[in-house]
Amino acid sequence: MKEIRAIVRPSRLDRLRETLRAIPNFPGVTIFKAEGFTAPAAIDKRTVKEELTDFTGKLMVCVLADDDMVEPIREAIIDACSTGTIGDGLVWTVDIATIHRIRDHSTL
Repeated sequence: MKEIRAIVRPSRLDRLRETLRAIPNFPGVTIFKAEGFTAPAAIDKRTVKEELTDFTGKLMVCVLADDDMVEPIREAIIDACSTGTIGDGLVWTVDIATIHRIRDHSTL
């Protein structure tokens, strides 16, 4: 079991939702509001104003999925959220040791 996490632009949420829902047996998604900035070395010609106001609104996407679902979900996030510019975001996966459903105490 894995958790797929991504930081994406809020403007891509509708497209991302449609893309994820199109994946057969998609398990669901949780979205968090987030703020952040790109590493200063990755941006050329920054101004003082940009240095002081560089936090931008983003979304964190979290999906818990079986190992065989990771690649299609990761690709869907990249395809739906890419604009080809700095600030598109990141996608990564985290191993999950156990998951317990609160409702019935079952282990997934």
